Amino acid sequence: MAITDIDQYAHLTESDVETLGAELDAIRRDIEESRGEADAKYIRRAITIQRSLAAGGRLALMFSNKKVAWAAGTAMLSLAKIIENMELGHNVMHGQWDWMNDPEVHSASWEWDTTCPSVQWKHSHNFVHHKYTNVVGMDDDVGYGILRVTRDQPWEWWNVGNPIYNLTLGTFFEYGVALHHLETEKLRNKEKTYRQAAKDLRVIGTKVGKQAAKDYLIYPALAGPNWKTTLTANFTSNIVRNYWAYMVIFCGHFPDGAEKFTVEEFENEDQPRWYLRQMLGSANFKAGPLMRFMSGNLSHQIEHHLFPDLPSSRYEEIGVRVRELCDKYDLPYTTGTLLGQYAQSFRTIAKLALPNSLLKATSDDAPETASELRFAIREGMSDHFGVDPETGKRRGLRTALRELKNSPVRAAHVGRAASGSPGRNQN
Repeated sequence: MAITDIDQYAHLTESDVETLGAELDAIRRDIEESRGEADAKYIRRAITIQRSLAAGGRLALMFSNKKVAWAAGTAMLSLAKIIENMELGHNVMHGQWDWMNDPEVHSASWEWDTTCPSVQWKHSHNFVHHKYTNVVGMDDDVGYGILRVTRDQPWEWWNVGNPIYNLTLGTFFEYGVALHHLETEKLRNKEKTYRQAAKDLRVIGTKVGKQAAKDYLIYPALAGPNWKTTLTANFTSNIVRNYWAYMVIFCGHFPDGAEKFTVEEFENEDQPRWYLRQMLGSANFKAGPLMRFMSGNLSHQIEHHLFPDLPSSRYEEIGVRVRELCDKYDLPYTTGTLLGQYAQSFRTIAKLALPNSLLKATSDDAPETASELRFAIREGMSDHFGVDPETGKRRGLRTALRELKNSPVRAAHVGRAASGSPGRNQN
């Protein structure tokens, strides 16, 4: 199963978790109090760059019958769409810039350049996903209603198409995000009526129609005799943006180390444990300044999940302090290269096309699924963790995972752990 007792999984005492929460609260206060003109300049500069690329791309495509103009126009338009979706739309609608009281960059007024209506996205993403992050059965982003990404999702025959669904979702990602609000899993479980879904679908259809008219009718028509090549350029730029957004998001949610949680864990949760769930349920990828900008700073997915409404431009600064806390409490800080994180995500998606009976490891101790029971393979193992009274050095989850990996006794014994839900770890 997924994690049921986050304290025990993290090898932290109640006091540890409370102190960690207080230190993360302090980071939030520091950033909120230091927001100012430098942050405002950042977002205005990002808007200028995005609009310049979009205008340059549209202008070049007026001459798209020439290969160089087509390539240049498509490249600039692709970059403009990526920046608009990742650094602008996503982050503005999180309310990261609401403190400026500027209607141009306010979450209440921004409508982004994609097929997903902003009003629906702010519910399905800002509220549902960020409140219930990686809680199986509550967070619709766990598999997006079509992918099996954890062994806690029961295998069904249609899951054999996992790799195909994955490729299709990546190609048409903006449509997948738009349809996400339909909550297909709730429809299958009869927790949502088709009448309600039809109402949502009408809103989606209106936004899709506007986007299609802009990219595949109005702008091609403005290109006159070059309408065909302009249309193909617009289609290509949308596909490029879709693949990039898909890869960035999957690298933050589905590589090894991005843990899943049970409803039981969520129901016993307070603010410090919400913080801890975000830290253990998210993953970063390594990036320089340009890559961070192009990903909407979601290369710092851990920091984004901890503080979704703080300016994205501050995540690198916040990340330094979060890593220090991970070192202090001996917690993993899950990161890797972009390709490495995606490779792990794809491996999970391909592997979980199969039923659990055909897979190695167990539902408590697999790369894509873990619980506190993974540490039950050696009797009394948890007793070895906590603050060493001699050295004062903490030995927590990071050390536990390392020792577990090196242990000759593997997860075959995990299922023998206590049948009831373990209490908060007081070691």
